Amino acid sequence: MLSRRLLIAAVAVAGLSLAGCNKGGKGAAGEGDMSLGPADAKVQVVEYASASCSHCARFNNTVFPEFKAKYIDTGKVHYTLKEFLTPPEEVAAAGFLMARCAGKDKYFTVLDAIYKNQAEMFQTQDYRGVLLRIAQSAGMTEDQFNKCVSDPEALKALNARVQRAIKDDKISGTPTFVVNGKQIATGEVSLAQLDAAIAAASK
Repeated sequence: MLSRRLLIAAVAVAGLSLAGCNKGGKGAAGEGDMSLGPADAKVQVVEYASASCSHCARFNNTVFPEFKAKYIDTGKVHYTLKEFLTPPEEVAAAGFLMARCAGKDKYFTVLDAIYKNQAEMFQTQDYRGVLLRIAQSAGMTEDQFNKCVSDPEALKALNARVQRAIKDDKISGTPTFVVNGKQIATGEVSLAQLDAAIAAASK
């Protein structure tokens, strides 16, 4: 089991829908959000995602690599990931906290590993074991991992980011994609959908 303190913190944002059906979403990068690509890019793409969301994992594993190569690596898009929590919330929270503890330069690498091992976590229900293995592969010790996922200040900051997404951006599920302030998709999204939205935003 993950720490009780983490579970209590995650419960504060429990009850969020896994499949989003929302309107709105400002999508502006905020304090604490993680980003890739040039900040001054003409097109700003924001993804609200949860580390425990199967749809987010599918996007990460099948669409994101090509999206990154086509738009982020070429400097055409500034991509921001906004953290959100979906059931099991304590697993999503632990994943995000661990990715941050690994260091800003390793954040997306660790999150990618979480998504690629998500199915194993759900099948075995050994959430802690899988997350610990990923943390250790990123250079963290077990003691560092334990402290990281139960850090009260980090949990407080994560909850604040999630609450902003719910209250200010009206986000109710993941993944939700926003391009230049306009919500374009919730749930499964294809590269073709992103191509169309980016092309329109580039005009």
